[in-house]
Amino acid sequence: MEYNLDNIYQRLHELEYKITPQRQIILKAFIDNATEHLSAEEVYNIVKERDPNIGLATVYRTLDLLAELEILQKLNFGDGKTRYEIGQRGEHHHHHLICLKCGRVEEFDHDFLESLEQAIAKKNNFTIIDHEVKFYGYCQKCSK
Repeated sequence: MEYNLDNIYQRLHELEYKITPQRQIILKAFIDNATEHLSAEEVYNIVKERDPNIGLATVYRTLDLLAELEILQKLNFGDGKTRYEIGQRGEHHHHHLICLKCGRVEEFDHDFLESLEQAIAKKNNFTIIDHEVKFYGYCQKCSK
């Protein structure tokens, strides 16, 4: 699924959810920052500039709803913050490089685990629907 606002609005409509102004602003923040892994606080800071009346509780509720509907994915990189990215679970394999010093998160797409996943599934008679890989270390800037 291509992630643009029209597709997401259509999905919300099909699931009988209203497209409130607050949901629109929050979704636009993810479309505009599609390569980022945003925490609720970071989303709040982005949307607060567009709508000073939006509350942090509204942001949290909206993020939970969008994750439940699989419009957003919840991610945990071990830094004590739940982060979100746009996209459905199982839709596209990409993995993360997480810098332990500065906290930078970078995606990479090389899905080298496909053959391993198939072998594990076959050997264990197990249907795998998704996998996730996180590498922890130091980015180029922090490793100097």
